[in-house]
Amino acid sequence: MQVNVVEAKAKLSELIDRALAGEEIVIAKGNRPMVDLVPHKRRPVVFGFLRGKISVSEKFKSLEGTGLEEYLK
Repeated sequence: MQVNVVEAKAKLSELIDRALAGEEIVIAKGNRPMVDLVPHKRRPVVFGFLRGKISVSEKFKSLEGTGLEEYLK
Protein backbone atom coordinates (compact mmCIF):
# COMPACT_ATOMS: atom_id res chain seq x y z
CA MET A 1 0.00 0.00 0.00
CA GLN A 2 1.33 3.45 -0.88
CA VAL A 3 0.15 6.60 0.90
CA ASN A 4 1.23 10.20 0.62
CA VAL A 5 2.78 12.11 3.52
CA VAL A 6 -0.40 14.03 4.38
CA GLU A 7 -2.46 10.83 4.51
CA ALA A 8 0.28 9.10 6.54
CA LYS A 9 0.18 11.90 9.12
CA ALA A 10 -3.60 11.61 9.41
CA LYS A 11 -3.64 7.80 9.65
CA LEU A 12 -0.33 7.02 11.33
CA SER A 13 -1.78 4.77 14.06
CA GLU A 14 -3.72 2.74 11.52
CA LEU A 15 -0.68 2.44 9.24
CA ILE A 16 1.48 1.26 12.15
CA ASP A 17 -1.06 -1.44 13.00
CA ARG A 18 -1.14 -2.57 9.38
CA ALA A 19 2.65 -2.66 9.15
CA LEU A 20 2.81 -4.71 12.36
CA ALA A 21 0.32 -7.12 10.80
CA GLY A 22 2.74 -7.64 7.91
CA GLU A 23 1.41 -5.28 5.28
CA GLU A 24 3.93 -3.37 3.18
CA ILE A 25 3.46 0.37 3.69
CA VAL A 26 5.26 2.90 1.49
CA ILE A 27 5.08 6.62 2.25
CA ALA A 28 5.41 8.78 -0.83
CA LYS A 29 5.95 12.45 -1.52
CA GLY A 30 4.64 13.75 -4.81
CA ASN A 31 3.77 10.16 -5.83
CA ARG A 32 7.45 9.25 -5.45
CA PRO A 33 8.19 6.51 -2.85
CA MET A 34 10.32 7.95 -0.03
CA VAL A 35 10.25 5.54 2.94
CA ASP A 36 8.98 2.12 3.97
CA LEU A 37 7.10 1.73 7.23
CA VAL A 38 8.34 -1.51 8.75
CA PRO A 39 8.19 -3.04 12.24
CA HIS A 40 11.25 -2.76 14.46
CA LYS A 41 13.11 -6.06 14.78
CA ARG A 42 14.13 -6.77 18.36
CA ARG A 43 17.45 -8.43 18.91
CA PRO A 44 17.73 -10.81 21.83
CA VAL A 45 19.81 -9.66 24.78
CA VAL A 46 22.95 -11.78 25.06
CA PHE A 47 24.67 -11.64 28.42
CA GLY A 48 28.37 -12.30 28.60
CA PHE A 49 29.17 -11.62 24.95
CA LEU A 50 32.18 -9.49 25.96
CA ARG A 51 33.55 -12.05 28.41
CA GLY A 52 37.27 -12.40 27.83
CA LYS A 53 37.40 -9.35 25.56
CA ILE A 54 37.64 -6.66 28.24
CA SER A 55 39.41 -6.45 31.58
CA VAL A 56 38.96 -4.44 34.74
CA SER A 57 41.91 -2.63 36.29
CA GLU A 58 43.06 -3.89 39.68
CA LYS A 59 42.26 -0.41 41.08
CA PHE A 60 38.55 -1.04 40.58
CA LYS A 61 38.42 -4.59 41.89
CA SER A 62 38.74 -3.64 45.56
CA LEU A 63 35.80 -2.16 47.46
CA GLU A 64 37.85 -1.32 50.57
CA GLY A 65 37.27 2.21 51.77
CA THR A 66 34.31 2.83 49.47
CA GLY A 67 31.54 1.98 51.92
CA LEU A 68 30.09 -0.44 49.38
CA GLU A 69 31.56 -3.57 50.91
CA GLU A 70 28.88 -3.56 53.64
CA TYR A 71 26.10 -2.91 51.15
CA LEU A 72 27.08 -5.88 48.94
CA LYS A 73 27.25 -8.47 51.79
